[in-house]
Amino acid sequence: MYQTNLHTVAMSGPGDVSQVAALLESQIAPKDVVAVIAQTEGDGFARGYASLALQGLFSRHLGIEPHEVFERVPMLMIGGTAGLMYPHFTLFSRAKTAAQGNAKLKRLAIGVASTRRLLPEEYGTLVELDAVTQATAQAMTDAGILDSADVHSVQMKTPSMTPARVEDAKSRGKQVCNANLMTASGMTRGAAALGAAVALGEIDRKRLTEHTIGGDASVYSTVGCASAGAEQHSVRVIVLGNVAGVPGNLVAAHGMMKHQLDLAGAYDAFRGAGLEIADGRLTAGSRKRLRAVFVKAGGDAVPAIDGRRHTMRSDFLSAFSGHQAKAVVHGIVSCIAGSTQVLSNAGPEHQGAPGSNQICIVAEAA
Repeated sequence: MYQTNLHTVAMSGPGDVSQVAALLESQIAPKDVVAVIAQTEGDGFARGYASLALQGLFSRHLGIEPHEVFERVPMLMIGGTAGLMYPHFTLFSRAKTAAQGNAKLKRLAIGVASTRRLLPEEYGTLVELDAVTQATAQAMTDAGILDSADVHSVQMKTPSMTPARVEDAKSRGKQVCNANLMTASGMTRGAAALGAAVALGEIDRKRLTEHTIGGDASVYSTVGCASAGAEQHSVRVIVLGNVAGVPGNLVAAHGMMKHQLDLAGAYDAFRGAGLEIADGRLTAGSRKRLRAVFVKAGGDAVPAIDGRRHTMRSDFLSAFSGHQAKAVVHGIVSCIAGSTQVLSNAGPEHQGAPGSNQICIVAEAA
């Protein structure tokens, strides 16, 4: 029997793993860490630096090479901390225990898996989608989750398209899914989200074609959340859910904000984790039990909110529309949580209806 736990610590910069080191020396056995999700800062290079710093730390503790750490522990680094976003690491651990949980209560379980190494011409295609479907199913099995209704988030990191990868495909006479690097990376995220949706039974695989990916926004997952990074060559998959009888006192829940001002949708997500809201925010007791919040920001996918246009995609800052969308929903959800320790992620392709925000909550059970 395994017990899942999570710990969150701050970073003073992308390369600062001092508080993670303190955790490994006092509270968590390094071998028990199965996944990391982090809100880093800066561009992709800074995000990669954070990953390398963690790999070096775990390499020293585990006695293996840094590249082996990378393959063993999915590290989902989310860069671009706009607004009030708080840079932090969230470590998920899973330890064997003789303790038995209550068979009538469902508690947090985590499962991880990775696809095979994907070729650039497979990014954003049905090949990637099918590989993610298989990896998601493997991660569910790893977590001990039998019912897809018990899955509350599928966090994924996909490869992004780069000039070198485009040239690699061309050298073999292959074409990538789209010549525009940003569009191709978006399609890669979308394929991953749809793959998770198929695994969870949200979508019938038979209705999907190559044209669906990036082409039909009406098809999406409600729990599949993907980001892209040049440091990845396969899709890394982390499944969070609840399983009856496992030990521990953490629970996961999820919900959907239909748009940026849909407070009711956000409240439902927090209440789903057993947390109480009064006067629009968590009560003091519930704030103490809140352990993690993961949000997929989708506001930049539509041109207006409640019939009033915004300029995230048209103003001179449009190149940073994803950062703006993250900052907006982060501020709103942080007000409810009473804390800026909310991880916000952009790039919403097939991850909820256009303009919506996925939310996953992890909290201590009452």
